Amino acid sequence: VSVLNRQRMMMDFLSVLKKNSDEIAHILTTEQGKTLPDAKGDVFRGQEVVEHCQSVGSLMMGETIENLASGVDTYSYRHPLGVCAGICPFNFPAMIPLWMFPLALTTGNTYVLKPSEKVPLSAMRLVELTQEAGFPKGILNIVHGGKQTVDNICDHPDIKAVSFVGGNQAGEYIYQKASESNKR
Repeated sequence: VSVLNRQRMMMDFLSVLKKNSDEIAHILTTEQGKTLPDAKGDVFRGQEVVEHCQSVGSLMMGETIENLASGVDTYSYRHPLGVCAGICPFNFPAMIPLWMFPLALTTGNTYVLKPSEKVPLSAMRLVELTQEAGFPKGILNIVHGGKQTVDNICDHPDIKAVSFVGGNQAGEYIYQKASESNKR
């Protein structure tokens, strides 16, 4: 699927997301306890990343430098990594997933999203909205659980990169564990 088609997918997702933003904010308020204005801000800040996905095409271009040195040219290409994963915290259950999977998908990767086991409903609804927006099945998957699920993500040989937002102790653990499997 071309970058332009992936950008169009994100345009469709953004439309569905905006239509359902109040519902997501209410889910977030119910499951996490934020005030409704704070929950709406959480969703809005995530929407901004989805909006940014509209410009990813220019960021995906490689670079060429001719005559870098005598008889030396350099070329860089940007290719998708493959399967990427995101491990999300409890305190921003909509914003952080929206910071993670839209960019990964727009750049051509597939994604495994692990929301906090304490507040999974917002992330689950976001994944449902991608289906409503027409995303192909299987490009965005959600898994649930605690430490064992995190370990499985970090150890799985098909997952090439792990993104994490959260506390230092968990971050250091995930960094160490994922690094052992040569993940980015």
